Parts: sequence; C-alpha cells; structure tokens
Amino acid sequence: MKEILSIEESNDWRIHTPKEFSFSENLKYLARSSNECLFEIVDQKIYRALAVENETLIVEISAENETELSVRLPGRNEALEKYSKGAVSQYIRHWFDLDTNLLPFYELAENDPILKMPVNQFFGLRNMGIPDLFEAIAWGILGQQINLTYAYTLKRRLVEGFGEFVECEGKHYWLFPKPEVIAELTVEDFTEMRMTVKKCEYLIGVAQLIVQGELTKEKLLNAKDVKAAEKMLTKVRGIGPWTANYVLMRCLRYPAAFPIDDVGLHNSMKLVMETEVKPTKAEILKQSKAWAGWESYATFYLWRLLY
Repeated sequence: MKEILSIEESNDWRIHTPKEFSFSENLKYLARSSNECLFEIVDQKIYRALAVENETLIVEISAENETELSVRLPGRNEALEKYSKGAVSQYIRHWFDLDTNLLPFYELAENDPILKMPVNQFFGLRNMGIPDLFEAIAWGILGQQINLTYAYTLKRRLVEGFGEFVECEGKHYWLFPKPEVIAELTVEDFTEMRMTVKKCEYLIGVAQLIVQGELTKEKLLNAKDVKAAEKMLTKVRGIGPWTANYVLMRCLRYPAAFPIDDVGLHNSMKLVMETEVKPTKAEILKQSKAWAGWESYATFYLWRLLY
C-alpha cells in the first residue's frame, strides 16, 4: 500500500495521482448513466456516502488539476480522525485504481492495432473499481443478460429497497445494501424489485456465503493465480465465467482477468477492426496474446468505446 500523502488536520486534504491519470476522463466514465444511485456529479465534483468505522461520511472529490484529487467532507464540522482519513483515502485510491502503474500498458498499446485508438482517445482513464466484494458480485449478477440501462434500474431498486441513506444539505446519499441484510431475505421480499427469481436467489446465496466467511476478498486475493480465483468464484451458484472475470477486474484488480465472451468486448473490437462481423473467440485469443498481463485494462478501454 502506498503512503497516503498530504493529509492535514482538517476535513480537506489532497491525494496525489500518477502522471498517467485524467480526472476529466474518469469523470466522463462515471457520468455515463443518469440513473446512478450511489454517487452524484455536480459541477465537476463527485459526492458519495462512505461508511467508515461507525460513521457514514459524505465525501466530495474534485480536482483543480490532473495531478491531485481534492477531498472534502461537506456538512461535517468536527475534524476526522487520521485513521478514518486514511480509510477514505484508501477507498478513493482503490476506486480510481491509483496504485497501478499504467506506463507499461500504454507502451504496449502504442503499437497494438486494437488498443492504440482507445488508449489515445481516453488517455488517463482508470479501471474504475468496485471495492466492496458483495457490491461487485451483485452488480455482475444484476447485469446478466440485460442491457446496461435496465441493470442501473435494478440496482436503484435494490439500493433504495434494502440499503441505507444519510441526508446532507437536503439530499439523500445511499449506501449499497449490506450482505447481512440481503442474507436474511427471501425471494418474496424482492417482489417489488421486479427481477427474475434466479437473480434473487443468487443475490441471497452470495450474501449468505459472505456473511458466513466462505467467500472473502482475502481468499480470492490469496489464490494461486487468476484462473484459480476464477474457479473459486464460478463454484458459487449464479456466478459464471463472465461475472467471475468482471469481479476479478473491478474488485480484486487481477490484471489478467479477461471476460472474453463479453458481447460488448466483441462489438468494440468489431468497431476498431472495421469489420462486418464480430470477431470469433479464436480471433480474440490471437489478438489478445500481446495483451498478456493487461487483459483487464484492454477490455476496460475497449468497453469505453461503446458509451
């Protein structure tokens, strides 16, 4: 873990970012859906609720320049403890993937016929993460076999149905439902969510495994390699290879995670290659050999072309 820099004795501090970082590009990515319910963007500033210790904080993230993030805690008068500031900073570092050195990926992409265009177009974009394991898996399950717009609708229903919120300056800021809450539910409790019975069962099952300690970030991070971690996840009911690799990309930060069967990946490669038909899996495997160790970032940049 890198040292958190520039934490002052106040509720305003800064987090230094790598050279290969663009706040504006990441902000554009975060703004891709008007139905996002876990944060909002106002005047180039991000606002979201974070649970730290026994307190829920409202965090404002902005950037006066592209080399550092400014963090503020609106509505809070008492100075935050140094440990809690560190927890907030570490969450932000993980969310923006600030501890990954992207220079080797960019050097690789310079001469890659598939990656050169998206990397030039979105330089500084980070693989925006989902630090919480349950939230990452739930988002993967919600998005199975539906379009992104409807996935956001289901997420909002789930969050507002079973999550908690904190009010600040007249606005509600929501937290993703805790697995302890979802683990105690039945399928009937999800009736107003209007999602399939299978998805309800999968969410409950995953929540129960997390509550029981059977499924943890630590166990997945301690796996021998990305394939071993994928196998651990696909043993869970409702998690197939696509969802497993999505979670490994966005939450566990496995650089070689690769949802190779993803329709969006196929469509974006078709777009870059300017072909009439989508590439076959064999063609994708051939093209991606040069991306070894960077498959997750290659996928993320190619996805970005679609929205």
